[in-house]
Amino acid sequence: MTALIDISTLALWQRDEQPLVVLDCRARLDDAEAGRQMWLTGHLPGALHADMDRDLSAPRENGSGGRHPLPSPQQWQETLQRWGISPAVRVVVYDDAGGQLAAARAWWMLRWAGHENAHVLNGGIQVWEADGGRLESGETALPEPSNWQPVFNHGMIASADEVARGDALLLDARPAVRYRGDNEPIDPVAGHIPGARNLPGASMLDDNRCFIDSDELEQLLPATGQQSIAYCGSGISACLIILAHAALGRPLPKLYPGSWSEWSRDPSRPVATEQPSRRPDA
Repeated sequence: MTALIDISTLALWQRDEQPLVVLDCRARLDDAEAGRQMWLTGHLPGALHADMDRDLSAPRENGSGGRHPLPSPQQWQETLQRWGISPAVRVVVYDDAGGQLAAARAWWMLRWAGHENAHVLNGGIQVWEADGGRLESGETALPEPSNWQPVFNHGMIASADEVARGDALLLDARPAVRYRGDNEPIDPVAGHIPGARNLPGASMLDDNRCFIDSDELEQLLPATGQQSIAYCGSGISACLIILAHAALGRPLPKLYPGSWSEWSRDPSRPVATEQPSRRPDA
């Protein structure tokens, strides 16, 4: 099944008899309450709020696991059950950042739990509104809870030790200025994991925050044939790289959930930087 859907498909599914859960995953890295407030102000009809910090992450513990550690399988199972999600339920997730905050993370976590019928709304809420789609405000009633017992695929996750082995292609989803080490506004150390290739999430999106044409995306992604691992600052936007692979039907990279926020806190781990090119003085 396709990982990306358009608004026409979602509108069709909203009229379908098959159960559907829509998750609003909008978030802001500098404001933990912003996502919920945006959801309350206006969301797609029937959408539930998936909080990046409370639902899609576990509490931080001494930097272990980075800024947005994955919740335990038990915690995530309880959240999915609370939302009424089971394999028989279609799930559509969206945000307002092309999937970067934090729809792709929710989609990846559903796949981690073994849910194969999860999809990201390409372009998110902006495309919905631009097409005249109706929004609702206020709380959304929760559906009947499910009793789903997911079987988690832990092979989708890469540990720091696996990253350090250096036998996988590392894909860094952060902006180039953070990758190069020119500017690091969040973490204590600037740079990237040695050997990583920079593949900024924004480079995979067009001006409407939809994924670029599949032919362009094929050219942007690395050639297939080598196991790859995606990372970013804290394991959120890296999921966009994994989503791009899924959209093209490619084998999926693993996710390093701790990402740079975990890696950079250990002084024994190597750090690479790249000086930006400078024009010679005239």
